[in-house]
Amino acid sequence: MSAPTPPAAPQDPQFPQVPGAPIPGAAPTAAAPAKESKLKKVLSIVVLIVVAVVVKLGIGYLFDSPVRAEARDCVKVTGSESNPDVETKGCDDKDANYKVLKVVENTFDINSCTVGEAALAQEWDDDKFVLCLDPLKK
Repeated sequence: MSAPTPPAAPQDPQFPQVPGAPIPGAAPTAAAPAKESKLKKVLSIVVLIVVAVVVKLGIGYLFDSPVRAEARDCVKVTGSESNPDVETKGCDDKDANYKVLKVVENTFDINSCTVGEAALAQEWDDDKFVLCLDPLKK
């Protein structure tokens, strides 16, 4: 003897049930969210690319500007003669190796410094100047 089979659920003749078919009155399938999801992914990638480009170009532009030292400031000059790196330091800082004697604005003429002074020409956009330097005696 086998167990009795439960009766089948009543079916509405207007809406016959087809296996795998959506249920009438139910929420739409996940096809619409998938489309939105792809759009969100594409937009996120575009935004990330734009941010990366801005960071790459913008940060370098902001932080690679020359040092605007004033007369009597001390600086640390490193790097090559054709590509020096200048950093403002306190005059009592052990890393400082030059003292700025004067700043000559709107020129690249390193001869504007007195003979015997080190000269360092700097430019940033329209701003150009020469730092006349004296080596610090340690």
